[in-house]
Amino acid sequence: MSFPVAFYSPVASITQDEEKARKAKMAIIIERYKEKVLALPRKEIDTNLHLCKYEGFWYHHGFWLHSNANFSVEAIMALQDEFQALPTDVFLASQVKSGTTWLKSLGFAILNRAKFKIDKDSCATHPLITTSPHDCVPFLESESFLNNPSYANGLMGTHIPYTSLPQSIISSDCRIVYIHRNPKDMLISFWHFMNTLREDGSSPIKLDDTFELFCKGLTPNGPFWDHAIGYYKASLERPNKVLFLTYEKLKEDTYNEVKRLASFIGSSFTKEEEDDGSVQEIIELCSFKKLSEAHKGNKDGSHSSNGIYFRKGTVGDSVNYLTTEMIKTLDEIAKEKFDGLNISF
Repeated sequence: MSFPVAFYSPVASITQDEEKARKAKMAIIIERYKEKVLALPRKEIDTNLHLCKYEGFWYHHGFWLHSNANFSVEAIMALQDEFQALPTDVFLASQVKSGTTWLKSLGFAILNRAKFKIDKDSCATHPLITTSPHDCVPFLESESFLNNPSYANGLMGTHIPYTSLPQSIISSDCRIVYIHRNPKDMLISFWHFMNTLREDGSSPIKLDDTFELFCKGLTPNGPFWDHAIGYYKASLERPNKVLFLTYEKLKEDTYNEVKRLASFIGSSFTKEEEDDGSVQEIIELCSFKKLSEAHKGNKDGSHSSNGIYFRKGTVGDSVNYLTTEMIKTLDEIAKEKFDGLNISF
């Protein structure tokens, strides 16, 4: 099966009028599902974080985080009602802070390697360097709010749990790639990320509080374990349509895992590409070092919003933050939740 070349999203260059129209559409969607959302169980985590439970998972609802309704439960409901997947589509799925940016970068570079060369002369102008990987591979949840969504691009990211994906994705012939990460490292990355989103002057979120909520499953798109289990079981039931990757294996054996990813999404590397170093060029382009340097800030020293997606990109950093008791608790939960499943990290 051949797959279309993906192009980067119009989100990166959205105009003021388009943003106004987008927010108007957000308001319509939120109003449309108002009664349905009001009937859902909900939790007020703090003044900046309100979650409601839908189909077994927790989501933001309504306008939140600087009037942004992306990833809200209303977006999920709208997608379930309206989205129609194509058999050639590829969806890159993940929990938050589990390797999303890396997977998107690799997927985009692999599918677009004929259009965007990665040699010394052209690397600096590659879309992954000049724009955010999240604009190159838009989130399905945010695309529902665009007047001209880039669904036809063929490559989309999502944090939606498998069991809540639009039915057209499940029933179509499209491919889904999921990346799983050690819950301890994911927790620490998520805690740091949420603190970067705090408004100026607001108190930082305490690790103890984040840990407690995480253990209870009270994180966006959580519980973490149920999210992973859904995609893992789907990969066993539909191995030709759902690929289950782990962040740790991707770090340990990047070359072979990238080849495996390319083959699964219908864009295998040729023998010539392997011999001429094309695989390694993509790995280096999508490396934490390369992308974090490109997005750490502007030339005048001002902060780049894309920089918030890059912190350390390492395995095992959680030991520097979690207490022995916290580690024990998380290991016990993982052992219980993943019992009988070959989910490792």
